[in-house]
Amino acid sequence: MNDAHLHMVVNHFPIIGLIFGTCILVVVIVLKNKSVQNTAFILLAIAAIFGFASMATGEGAEEIVEDFPNVGKKIIHEHEELAETFVLFLYATGLLALISLVLNLKNNAKVKFVIYATLVVSIVTCVFAKSVGTSGGEIRHTEIRESNNQTNNTALDSKKENDED
Repeated sequence: MNDAHLHMVVNHFPIIGLIFGTCILVVVIVLKNKSVQNTAFILLAIAAIFGFASMATGEGAEEIVEDFPNVGKKIIHEHEELAETFVLFLYATGLLALISLVLNLKNNAKVKFVIYATLVVSIVTCVFAKSVGTSGGEIRHTEIRESNNQTNNTALDSKKENDED
């Protein structure tokens, strides 16, 4: 297994774990179930750990695929920049989740505030997750690139005009 393959294996967990953890956190804030809240916090912390693993394998993956046809260094650089921002927010989410977990276990009076802070930061992080996931997918899936969609739309418009003539 090379670095590109390893990166492909681990890079989905930070995004999926974040989304599931955030969704669970939204539900349990309404239900007020401490056990499930703790599950959400643990899931968010695990997502942050996988974010570290994804970042650790990203450079090696870049070296392998940067010279592939239809890839290029520009699209990889864009993904890398987005990933660096995303992972900082993911680390903050993971840290807040761990603080929430500890405060929740100790029945601390400030736990409610920290839970809501965790939720807000995790929602913001989900926005970054969408961007980093899309940019990563665009590296090898040229069919989802915005430039490809514009080219396809132009080609479809030209075909429609020719069909009308």
